[in-house]
Amino acid sequence: MDSKGIQRTAFALLAWATAWTTMFTLEQKLDLANLAMLMVLASALSAMWLPGWASLVVSAAAVMAFNWFFVPPKFAFTVDLYQNALLLVVLLLVNWIIAGLMLRQRRLAESARILASREARLRQWGDTLRDASDPAAHAAALRTALGESTGSGVVVFVLRSLNGQENESTILQVGEPNSEQRAGLALCLREGRAMGPASGRYEQLPDAYLPLRGRSATLGAALLIGLGRHTGRTELLPHLQALCDQMGAALQRSLIAAQEQLAREQAQLQATRNTLLASISHDYRTPLATIMGAASALQDQGDRMDADQRKRLANGIVEESERLARLTENTLQLARLDAPSVSLRCDWESAEELVGAVLRRIRQRVDGSRVRAWVAPELPLCWCDAILVSQLLDNLLDNALKYSPADAPVELHARINKDDLILTVSDQGPGIAPAWREKVFEVFQRGDSPKPEDQPNIDRGAGVGLAVCRAIARAHHGELLLRARGEGGCLFECSLPLRGRGPCIPDVDLPQAQS
Repeated sequence: MDSKGIQRTAFALLAWATAWTTMFTLEQKLDLANLAMLMVLASALSAMWLPGWASLVVSAAAVMAFNWFFVPPKFAFTVDLYQNALLLVVLLLVNWIIAGLMLRQRRLAESARILASREARLRQWGDTLRDASDPAAHAAALRTALGESTGSGVVVFVLRSLNGQENESTILQVGEPNSEQRAGLALCLREGRAMGPASGRYEQLPDAYLPLRGRSATLGAALLIGLGRHTGRTELLPHLQALCDQMGAALQRSLIAAQEQLAREQAQLQATRNTLLASISHDYRTPLATIMGAASALQDQGDRMDADQRKRLANGIVEESERLARLTENTLQLARLDAPSVSLRCDWESAEELVGAVLRRIRQRVDGSRVRAWVAPELPLCWCDAILVSQLLDNLLDNALKYSPADAPVELHARINKDDLILTVSDQGPGIAPAWREKVFEVFQRGDSPKPEDQPNIDRGAGVGLAVCRAIARAHHGELLLRARGEGGCLFECSLPLRGRGPCIPDVDLPQAQS
């Protein structure tokens, strides 16, 4: 007997001891009927704590003791008056009725407690599955819940997809069934119906098989080993099936959500491809037409042109070719940097050399003389991909030259701020509206900045340059931001970590640039 049972028995004995003490004390003051009422009260109280059979036995013994001590003739089991005999019979029946009613109420209370416990477990299990991003990861928790409810071994099969294929790659198995049990699980999974004891199908089986049913599909099966050997546990099957059905519904919701997400991603990818093709076809068509026109003119009429005309056509071919090359490089880099686990070809690079190389290229342009650069002295080396950082600066300077007046300077600064290398490109153009300061970094967004008055025919481009710049900065675990300027224009600020922030970055002392 456990401590709780001992405590209940002690309460029952205390009730009887109190009743008998009171009856002996008041024997000379009360008649038999009133004394009998005290015993009925004690019987009712003790029935609250004693088991049913014990309450019946104790009540019968109490009636016999009442006859012995209080009913004339005392200290004998004989009864002189029939009224006293009727009193004893009624007293025994009332005590047994009270014991039976209390036993029934206790069983009803225990059933209510069990139902409440099961309902709480179902609710808690539902909350767990509702908040789970991957319900299949809770297959072990389902196995534990079923095992705690039945006290038997449990094996769980969970499907990872809705494609209808059942193999080792699509089924998550928790537990080790034998070959016969594995076949039963597969059959239960295919048919979506329970099997085994009290299920109406294959009831001679010693094990119970429960499907993990969703709304329109079966997403797994659970095996309850040896449940048929315990007849008292088969009443748990509706509760166990409810646990399994909650798992099946959660699995189906998760798989449908994954399919919907995949469909959205594919639709978005297709839309991006269509937009990319439309944008590239438009932005490629203009420079190609210029190149083809200039090349055709040189081929057909080159001997009738003077040197200045041929040089102007040749310069146009070179400029448009560079524009095509820049557009192609931006598009390819954007596709590469958007891929997962992109790898960079990083090395220790000098900021002075990076800025110098970009200046040499940009000043080959007609308007490249407007670019002014300033590099802080004694900058440390930066761990970066030199080609990508150069492309970032090329794009920013190209944008600044394109969107600023022809006589306005464009500034490129390089400095250090704590552990970051800060590269800024600023211009004196019309600027970008606050509502567009984040949108301009999205692919195919060109902003709503007005064109410079002295460049009314400027082409806005494909809208991938700034998207590539931010992708390059973030690939280095840095950031590219558009800052507001009080005097007008735009200021793009790129921060790159000097030491890097990735697992491939060597943990060495930071070298200094050579002055």
